Amino acid sequence: MTGSSRTVHLAVYDTFADWETGHTTAHLARNGYTVRTVGLTREPVTTMGGLRVQPDLSLDELRAQDSALLVLTGADAWDTGDALAPFARAARGFLDAGVPVAAICGATAGLAREGLLDGRAHTSAVSFYLAATGYAGGSRYVDADAVTDGGAAGGGGLITAGPTEPVAFAREVFALLGVYGPEKLDAWYRLFHDSDASAYEVLQGE
Repeated sequence: MTGSSRTVHLAVYDTFADWETGHTTAHLARNGYTVRTVGLTREPVTTMGGLRVQPDLSLDELRAQDSALLVLTGADAWDTGDALAPFARAARGFLDAGVPVAAICGATAGLAREGLLDGRAHTSAVSFYLAATGYAGGSRYVDADAVTDGGAAGGGGLITAGPTEPVAFAREVFALLGVYGPEKLDAWYRLFHDSDASAYEVLQGE
């Protein structure tokens, strides 16, 4: 993987589903990563939850070599037109540069339309949601909470997840970036996904 090792870029746009990446960005920030927001422009956007976000940079300022990961969330606009297609094209640039991309919910459909799921293992809300895009990757669909495709030689890894799996999505991001070791990663997931109180001791003890 190439790119900056401690900066993660989070795409933001009107109606983006702010809860889908809450675990991901919060725990990356707590572990020494800088999270920078990227909009189509630097104009403020409003999340699905009604929060106003001022992007740190515009999409035309984004460079894969300055990033460890590009994160794309769901939003109404992924399914209502081509307004967010530039973010899918940016994802292509990241993957081609060997820098990973993580997409959840409607963003997976955007990647499907861009052709980025045709040759990669992936998941989404349900298989027929992606099939409706007309993409050619149906045979690579995996019925799982979240999926990481390591990428071909020279290509970046790709994480996908459905809208109900923000914790599994975060787990895959942490695994790909090496944020936690295997034991701590398992404990983190059990704590936040399963409410397993015993996992807290593992997290505190490492």
